[in-house]
Amino acid sequence: MILLYFAVILAICLYYSRRAGRSTEEFFLSGRRLPWWIAGTAMVATTFAADTPLAVTELVAEKGIAGNWLWWNMVAGSVLTVFFFARLWRRAGIMTDVEFIEIRYSGRPAAFLRGFKALYLGVFMNCVIMGWVNVALAEILGVIFAVDDVYILYTVMACMLLVGAYSAVAGQWGVAVTDFFQFIIAMTGCIVLAVRVLDMPAIGGIAGLKAALPPHVFSFFPGVGSAGSYAAQGIMSISFSAFLAHMAVQWWASWYPGAEPGGGGYVAQKMMAARDERHSLLATMWFSIAHYALRPWPWIIVALASLVLYPDLPADGKKTGFILAMKDCLPPGLLGLVVAAFLAAYMSTISTHLNWGSSYLINDFYRRFIVRDASERHYVVASRLSTIGLVVISSLLILVIKSISGAWAFIIECGAGLGLVLILRWYWWRINAWSEIAAMIAPFAGFMLARFVLGVVFPESLFFIVAFTTAIWLTATFISKPTDQNTLAAFYRRVYPGGPGWKLIRRAAGIADDGPSLLGLAANWLIGILLVYLSLFAIGNIVFGEYGEGLVLSAVAVFLFALLAWRIGKGEDRAA
Repeated sequence: MILLYFAVILAICLYYSRRAGRSTEEFFLSGRRLPWWIAGTAMVATTFAADTPLAVTELVAEKGIAGNWLWWNMVAGSVLTVFFFARLWRRAGIMTDVEFIEIRYSGRPAAFLRGFKALYLGVFMNCVIMGWVNVALAEILGVIFAVDDVYILYTVMACMLLVGAYSAVAGQWGVAVTDFFQFIIAMTGCIVLAVRVLDMPAIGGIAGLKAALPPHVFSFFPGVGSAGSYAAQGIMSISFSAFLAHMAVQWWASWYPGAEPGGGGYVAQKMMAARDERHSLLATMWFSIAHYALRPWPWIIVALASLVLYPDLPADGKKTGFILAMKDCLPPGLLGLVVAAFLAAYMSTISTHLNWGSSYLINDFYRRFIVRDASERHYVVASRLSTIGLVVISSLLILVIKSISGAWAFIIECGAGLGLVLILRWYWWRINAWSEIAAMIAPFAGFMLARFVLGVVFPESLFFIVAFTTAIWLTATFISKPTDQNTLAAFYRRVYPGGPGWKLIRRAAGIADDGPSLLGLAANWLIGILLVYLSLFAIGNIVFGEYGEGLVLSAVAVFLFALLAWRIGKGEDRAA
């Protein structure tokens, strides 16, 4: 099964290798011809990293199903990207989201910001992410095959080299199509595992699983309020302030790779690679539904079953219950399928990160600052070499990732406050390069003050850090020179974001106010949020045998889907 999987991947990559070599636009953006169903599925596949099921298992073991609200709260931000930004990213006609900086801002600050982000995100942050995923794969293989750590290390490095080779050869077309194939394999493997685990005599199906665990473990929602009143019932509880921080602040204020407010990174890359604006929007909507509503349920079932099968696992080792379930509940043939599924999840994540990181290095640093006027063939060769370079760096990080993981968590928390600038830069002309620079630096100072002076910890610390960062970047914005007016007018004519934030620029440049209706976009956004959450809970109820509630939620979700499709088709988000 594993050999067949690798053979299919190789065939796909060889098929697309010649096309990828034509130009950097083909290599990084598939010539801007990706259909929505490939682009959207590729987004989902990239987030389906080898460590994600383990992280979900850890959340479920600690807090029950409701523990997933630590990432389910991001639905609002994901759907915001669908309606307020997907069309704009495609319309901008750029190759990377970092290139956006110099079509939106002007002067040396813009050039500095573009170069800095290309290296910081493309090399440092990108390689840390890949190193983290490599360590997760090593942990999975180590538990399943029980061999010496040295052999596991060699195996992971061999996988990394293989992914690097096909990413360098096949470019974005090969990466996206293999992502599509790998997502199908990964989901199939996880569904097979969930079914087999439920069939174990110690579980006895969904009914047996529900009988073996306390009812609160199956609750979809945490208790909000006094921790004491819920602790007696065993229900996951968070304070009202923590709930407010997650649901009302985190999704728009914090920057995190793969879920940037307003879109960014490899999500923006797929939007820019879509055939047109409609395909960009549909791809991102499909991603939002599949990412939040479809992916997690097989993982959650296996996670719950692992609590019954392996009750004696230590608190910091609960995530290995998922791997042990693979090893103990599957016959050799199916185990090969599920191992192939995890390899697919791993390879999808790594291949996308390699192509995305290389796009920053070549388009936003090498081509912009070092070699400006070479041939397309030259830049394609450079792109392939930079892909291999990223493979080498991220492979070396496997050896030191334990010392980096603390810094990684620190960087994620210190993204609070940047998100608002990333959103407003599309809709308010006064945002400039200094706004973004200040918003990148200020959260680190805000984090230090919140943690070490005020003694406030996450998630309540978000309120202070976001307020502090916002005050800093607003100050930087108004004491610095605005972006050149010609640059602003050219950006508006290129993207047509609309809204009152561009009124002065439209008036000065004589541009008609024919952008989209922000109220119409907001209405679509709210409908989209409800659609994703109702789909999530409809599937969950059906999975756990609550068919009445599941069918009612499904019916409402279908109605909202039809309403949203009608509004999009009719152009209800367009200007009157």
